[in-house]
Amino acid sequence: MEKEKLRAKRYYTIGEVARLLELEPHVLRFWEKEFRKYIKPLRVSGRRLYPQTQVEVFRRIKTLLYEEGYTISGAKKKLSTSKDPQKILKEIRKGLQEIAALLKD
Repeated sequence: MEKEKLRAKRYYTIGEVARLLELEPHVLRFWEKEFRKYIKPLRVSGRRLYPQTQVEVFRRIKTLLYEEGYTISGAKKKLSTSKDPQKILKEIRKGLQEIAALLKD
């Protein structure tokens, strides 16, 4: 099945996320319950709407479960110990700035 490309937008419906990740909507609903700490959709008129950040969480969960072979429990632990990429970049940037300051002296 050809992966459908969705244009970047603020919120995605559960059907759009399912098509994007090539999953069934009931799988996403199950993951939403299991990973409620990380996935909290906006609900408008009974419809689930997910921002891009939560679509990326779904993508990470899919990778952990289907490609890396984690169990649900293992995936929860992995997500809880994973650092936010933005925090990692900030730490790297800070370290590089400190090195640059040392080299100037």
